[in-house]
Amino acid sequence: MNLPLPTTSLDLLRELIAIPSVSRQPNSALMDRVQEVLESAGIASLRVPDPADPSRCNLFASVGPAGVPGIMLSGHTDVVPTDGQPWTSPPFEPVERDGRLYGRGAADMKGFVACAVMALVRAAGQPLERPLQIALSFDEEIGCVGVRHLLRALDDMDPPPMLCVVGEPTLMKIGTGHKGKAAYRALCCGQAGHSGLAPRFINAIHTAADLVAALRDVQHDLAEHGAREDGYAIPYSTVHAGTIHGGTALNIVPDACEVNFEVRNVAADAPAEILARVLDRTRARMREAHALPEAQAPAVELVNAYPGLSVPDDAPAVRLLASMLPPDTALTKVAFGTEGGLFRQQWQQTAVLVCGPGSIEVAHKADEYVEIAQIAACDAMMARLTEHLCA
Repeated sequence: MNLPLPTTSLDLLRELIAIPSVSRQPNSALMDRVQEVLESAGIASLRVPDPADPSRCNLFASVGPAGVPGIMLSGHTDVVPTDGQPWTSPPFEPVERDGRLYGRGAADMKGFVACAVMALVRAAGQPLERPLQIALSFDEEIGCVGVRHLLRALDDMDPPPMLCVVGEPTLMKIGTGHKGKAAYRALCCGQAGHSGLAPRFINAIHTAADLVAALRDVQHDLAEHGAREDGYAIPYSTVHAGTIHGGTALNIVPDACEVNFEVRNVAADAPAEILARVLDRTRARMREAHALPEAQAPAVELVNAYPGLSVPDDAPAVRLLASMLPPDTALTKVAFGTEGGLFRQQWQQTAVLVCGPGSIEVAHKADEYVEIAQIAACDAMMARLTEHLCA
């Protein structure tokens, strides 16, 4: 890129924001810059591309000794689109004002990525007794897609890290958990026919309506009687219909309708069991609505899923990370999913926590920003982590 090397995390963050890396689009330019910065400190890195599109890739790098477990810093490089959002400044041109840095990805989560890269650069000159590692992914925002290729590439990593810090925005609080997620696509099949004879045909949209009503029934039951997990804003499992597509014209009985919905589950609930309840209730709804005898319940396929994360508040890893942060740092459970559940699934002995600069409240919105003080706080945590690895 022929740019001067950054000397601070904030310098690098400005560069990263200026490189658009929207999900499903290339992130190779961003990874080129990250590799250039790492190489300036003598740090080799491994790129793990999407097998179908090498312009989208993951990256892994490590400094310090091999053969002993260290600390991994995990972040995603993709950001959500800005289309249709009322930004007051260009979203990919970082702007600093009032102690904040504005730009797409400032909070979610290029702020942490910048701090993590610069932490490795600084750690390269330290007498590390254990390694400091970084794992950067693509397409996290569409269901933790890219990191799965990276995890396969690291499958034989021996030993795995003792701690993985996923730097999603938590305002530098320690995130000890998040719900799992399962995304489903339901195809409701009907029979095309003239709307003047509508009662003779199976209406796919009516079946979809029964499915949506069933989702609401099950959600009500989960809210009233479902398993509880303290610490979440919504302490029970949730279901949610996100999109519906069906029909071609008002005077044609629709023969197909697609509903996309999700389950976000607390640890005590299994998404498959919740899905079974939704389908049972859909069939009951169809019977109550006197659907034609040949009408079938929707055909449902699993589109994407990732596991939840749950770490006891008194776990050694929580105490360790807390020692790297101010004494009054709070614990929290985050309302969004992360790649942390997948890291935990792969490495059962690795502790995984969520902690990063910025607030999820401003993520995905126009005028996304990160407080500059949050970047400084993240840098301070990284410095203490490095010191710990030198002990």
